[in-house]
Amino acid sequence: MASELPRAFVLDDETKGTIPAIGLGTFQPEAAPPSIVKQAVLDALHAGYRHIDTAWMYGDGTVERAVGEAIRDWGGPRDALFVVTKLANAHHKPEDVAPALESSLANLGLGYDPIAYVRAGQGAVDEWGTSRHRDGKPKFDVELSIDFSSTWAAMEDLVSAGKAKHVGVSNFSALKLHRLLQGARRKPAVNQVEMHPYLPQAELLKFCREHGIHVTAHMPLGGRPVAQVAPHKDKSGPVQDITVCAIATKNGRTPADTLLQWAIQRGTSVVPKAYTHGHILSNLRVLDYPELSLEDMKAIDNLGSTEKGQLRFMDPSGYWGFDIFDEERDYPIRDDLEG
Repeated sequence: MASELPRAFVLDDETKGTIPAIGLGTFQPEAAPPSIVKQAVLDALHAGYRHIDTAWMYGDGTVERAVGEAIRDWGGPRDALFVVTKLANAHHKPEDVAPALESSLANLGLGYDPIAYVRAGQGAVDEWGTSRHRDGKPKFDVELSIDFSSTWAAMEDLVSAGKAKHVGVSNFSALKLHRLLQGARRKPAVNQVEMHPYLPQAELLKFCREHGIHVTAHMPLGGRPVAQVAPHKDKSGPVQDITVCAIATKNGRTPADTLLQWAIQRGTSVVPKAYTHGHILSNLRVLDYPELSLEDMKAIDNLGSTEKGQLRFMDPSGYWGFDIFDEERDYPIRDDLEG
């Protein structure tokens, strides 16, 4: 008989805490009214979710506040929750890190944060890239974008101060992780990256495993981020893939169920977005299904190596003028940032 999926993964840091296998993502490319976000989070908490993924930059704190209101109305023990928030691009100066987290904690109504992430490779002059050079490139803090070690040191201090239980990173390539680990006092507990069968990132996953860094897959079903960083928004995602649909039909499940199963069986947690009660429940029920067969796993694994190539739905390289995900060259370099 096939095994059931794991409900949580142990984090390889000094706390040996756990991260629930399925979380609720709260990002929307078009701003969702706070009332909708709040209701979705409240539904998720009542359904049994304990992993909520959010960020200050999702509506400049409005989504965090909606999450906080849902947690308050839920009324359950807050120490049972694994709430993720993220440091905004405009808050990468070391002196801004702790105040930024304090702002997020106030929005969320939490005394401390289970985990805070720093996003990869760019310290922005302003969060949304509206300050731009004459050639159209966004203005970045050159030094903080090239060398994020001081930002990471300030993140490490959050744990020492009891303001965060864990710290992690988001959208870090193996190249950037390798550089961060050289001088870090504390390795990231988690690296949250886009990951799905069209972008399986096998080498990055291997690197993270070898270094004891858990991986969370955002956009595990594919998806459509904000327009500025969505060059492939018109291309179909893995939910519509013929192979995925055939495996789902054979097993009596939905394509979304199948993709989430595949991700969790690879050892990654997932944070799919869901705003309807039905989707919230169906995503969580994946944990009750038997594992996919080895044959099914291999068939889905192969989707990222087809002649179509890999497909990154969230790709800011055209908007920013450099590729933070490049594994051959550690972008950005100074020429990319100075107008």
